[in-house]
Amino acid sequence: MNETSKRKDDHIRIALHEDVAFEQLTTHFEHYRFTHQALPELDLEQVDTRTTFLGKSLTFPLLIASMTGGSATGTQLNRRLAEAAQAAGVGLALGSLRAALEDPATAASFQLRRYAPDILLLANLGAVQLNYGYGLDACRRAVELTEADALILHLNPLQEALQPEGQTRFAGLLPKIAALCRALPVPVIAKEVGWGLSLAVGHQLVEAGVAALDVAGAGGTSWSQVELHRSPTAQQREIAAAFREWGIPTAEALRALRLALPATPLIASGGLVTGVELAKALALGAELTSLARPLLHAASDSVEALLQQLEILRRQLQITMFAAGAGDIAALRQTPLVYDGPGQPKE
Repeated sequence: MNETSKRKDDHIRIALHEDVAFEQLTTHFEHYRFTHQALPELDLEQVDTRTTFLGKSLTFPLLIASMTGGSATGTQLNRRLAEAAQAAGVGLALGSLRAALEDPATAASFQLRRYAPDILLLANLGAVQLNYGYGLDACRRAVELTEADALILHLNPLQEALQPEGQTRFAGLLPKIAALCRALPVPVIAKEVGWGLSLAVGHQLVEAGVAALDVAGAGGTSWSQVELHRSPTAQQREIAAAFREWGIPTAEALRALRLALPATPLIASGGLVTGVELAKALALGAELTSLARPLLHAASDSVEALLQQLEILRRQLQITMFAAGAGDIAALRQTPLVYDGPGQPKE
């Protein structure tokens, strides 16, 4: 097993079995609530959760977020994720394809179209790898290998800084992202990994040509905590521990980016757990929602367990829409939320 594959298995093990949550910082979705409609003038079963994204139909606006790939454990999990996504009619984002590009023997872990021929499928690479010898050809290979509908470039400077083997040369990355957006034959989506996209970074990425942004805010899995559990020395663990509360809460990042970039498709991820939170994210301006860790335990069990969790999310979303008086996703995205947090919501 190469170093990249081993790291991916470490991440799965830690995410499943260790405390990797933020201690105090939250997503801020708890500061928003729907106004309950006692007379919704809707029949529950007529509430329509369907939507489209990048031309692909989804039974509800969910993307199973990037988790893994490139190892035996990752191969099994990815197949289950793909089979469940196909059966449930939701999207799937793959884990970083760096392992497959480094070692072609791991490529099968990411070749999932045979299990999921119809779904929205997104390839994924670390943006920083554009500064480490990965260019248009590597990105094109990642897309072709996976038969993906788009390529995610993930931005994770803090995670890389906390990894002993981290790649931290982030200078001069934006022009390379812009060049890739111009040349790649599929859309490019930019995302953080759980500390949020700021308004300034969102503007830079949209000007560079990215087709959509995943805000990937703080409040869910803290990757500084994940890297803390991977740290081989007490000194490295102490360094990582200082960043447990770092980041932009998901709801805050989403609201600010939606107000500033009204035409840019937004994906909301980072600490979403229930269908009620999915509905709040959509009402705050997201076109799509995404989550990983709440599905990881189910995925490690079976496809059936994963399908059950996906149906719970869909049903929670549908009932939230019903109780808020929104008959479809377009109506939900126009449904106002009441803010009852401290002060005024940040923009």
